[in-house]
Amino acid sequence: MGQSGPMTPQQYVQQKAVASGSSFYYAFLFLPAPRRAAITAFYAFCREVDDVVDEVTDPGVARTKLAWWQAEVAKAFAGQPTHPVMQALMPHTLDYGIEQRHLQAVIDGCQMDLEQTRYLDFAGLSGYCHLVAGVVGEVAARIFGQTDPRTTEYAHRLGLAFQLTNIIRDVGEDAMLGRIYLPVSELQQFDVKAHEILKRQYSDRFTALMRFQAERAHRLYEEAFALLPDADRRAQKPGLMMASIYRTLLREIEHENFQVLHQRIRLTPLRKFWLAWKVQALGRMS
Repeated sequence: MGQSGPMTPQQYVQQKAVASGSSFYYAFLFLPAPRRAAITAFYAFCREVDDVVDEVTDPGVARTKLAWWQAEVAKAFAGQPTHPVMQALMPHTLDYGIEQRHLQAVIDGCQMDLEQTRYLDFAGLSGYCHLVAGVVGEVAARIFGQTDPRTTEYAHRLGLAFQLTNIIRDVGEDAMLGRIYLPVSELQQFDVKAHEILKRQYSDRFTALMRFQAERAHRLYEEAFALLPDADRRAQKPGLMMASIYRTLLREIEHENFQVLHQRIRLTPLRKFWLAWKVQALGRMS
């Protein structure tokens, strides 16, 4: 890296955000510096906690690490952060209304991943999505500059649409970990057996099930846009950038006929940047 000495907390979270290659990163580029610093630190926190579940193979070790994060969040809000992510995030919490309950909810969502690999119905899945995506959307909306309380409902709905898009994209990868997020009741509705997904077997029934999931995700995007108050439309542009990127990804998956069991369908970084720029410069959603 060509620098001497340890990284600052700000450098640490920046590196964490860039390394993820996430669509979120492209939306942050257009923010003014203080908001960008806040969202980068918050996003790095979400990544750290998420990585515990994704990268730690022993559930006991993962539980111990999540318990450490719960304690670290409590300590940080008591004025004693020790992890660079919390050191980078804490200076922004007052300015943007980031509360301890928000961060604990994200940890709770990751704990659900350790306890549960199936969801009986969409209501159960929605509860999980609320913790790992809805609350994240709520905090992001505050950082972006929310002025109208109704924007929180928009942020929750958009977070749900994002998470469902992720679930559709990651069916194959999740199956390799023994996880199926698609509700059991909907697998039954389309006569798709869990073992077919775990063995990553395609069928017309699977395609029909996935089309049903995609249609619901599209409906949630539309509902979210309708819920965004005009007063906050300009401030919430970063969320609309992410929506443009995610929805383009969803259409790409549809175009590929839901071939998600053996591969992860992606957009190139250039395409993500272009979609974000179009929303920023032209106010146009793709």
